[in-house]
Amino acid sequence: MTRCKIINKTFNSEDIFMDMSKMLKDLQKMQSKMLKAQNDLKAQSFDAEAGGGMVKVAMNGKGVLTMVKINPDAVDKDDVEALEDLIMAAVNAAVKKKDDAQQASISDITGGMKIPGLM
Repeated sequence: MTRCKIINKTFNSEDIFMDMSKMLKDLQKMQSKMLKAQNDLKAQSFDAEAGGGMVKVAMNGKGVLTMVKINPDAVDKDDVEALEDLIMAAVNAAVKKKDDAQQASISDITGGMKIPGLM
């Protein structure tokens, strides 16, 4: 058994190995949970609308638009900019819903601890 003394505290090499082993197992569990969370997120759909439902969009968990619906009453050839703004607002709302779901999933797994580079 190897012993080392650091700042008046004695550690057994076996104890350190056991702690490292447990930490690696915990990291593997977290990685598995993250993969499941990513797959679950990809399967979800995030719907949003703008202009009181004049423009509706749906986005999957990968961030790909899967649906855009525009009410014909929203189309005014003399005010295309208003329609563009509605589309942008609806898409941004869907992105925010997706991002919020992603952050909630990460927070659940990490216990709220911020780990750079996750998802």
